[in-house]
Amino acid sequence: MTAELSGTTALVTGATSGIGRATAVALGKLGAHVLVSGRDAGRGEQVVKEIVAGGGGAAFLGSDLADAASARDLATRALTVTGQVDVLVNSAGVFPFGPTENTTEPDFDSVYALNVKAPYFLVAALAPAMAERGTGSIVNVSTMVAEFGAAGMGLYGSSKAALELLTKSWSAEFGPRGVRVNAVSPGPTRTDGTAAMGESLDQLASLAPAGRPADPDEIAAAIVFLITGGASFIHGAVLPVDGGRVAV
Repeated sequence: MTAELSGTTALVTGATSGIGRATAVALGKLGAHVLVSGRDAGRGEQVVKEIVAGGGGAAFLGSDLADAASARDLATRALTVTGQVDVLVNSAGVFPFGPTENTTEPDFDSVYALNVKAPYFLVAALAPAMAERGTGSIVNVSTMVAEFGAAGMGLYGSSKAALELLTKSWSAEFGPRGVRVNAVSPGPTRTDGTAAMGESLDQLASLAPAGRPADPDEIAAAIVFLITGGASFIHGAVLPVDGGRVAV
């Protein structure tokens, strides 16, 4: 039986850890050739080995996605390796927390560069060719704090709120030509990146009906759903994967 994504290529940013890594591995199991992108080559190669060991195909493409030029360069290298990109998962992100008055301009700029500018120019570089072929899927990784005010999370939340609006705009722009653009909105998720939050991660998660943080695989499962055929009629959606926090 042919895997559902056999013959496709998926570019996953932030794929060396956390949600991005879990997504890359899951897509590899479905037959996609996965382009694993991130800053750490050592971790990236480990993800590639895991995908290959599971019978999939993968390659590592290093990038810090610090500006538009690096996003365009990543898109160019991805197309050089595989000829086309059928799936784009914008998972790379930075999530600083803290008082507004402590935010420096370089901090502000770096958050918006990675969380907004990089996805914008990756989509600009890759979505038109998807539209020409009449098929493609883009999933953006947002956050539940893009939907409500939370002390100390304004910079992070606002950058992801911008990404959610872009998700809808891109759906309107590229959807009529066969490219589905959606987003997932995770709640607290236990990853290497959130380890520094300690007990506050559990406290934040306790406010939702599930009462616990997510595992990266649980978020990845939602991303994969939005990519695959079962979501063929879903365009421009922001799917909450937040343990029910959206309900309270």
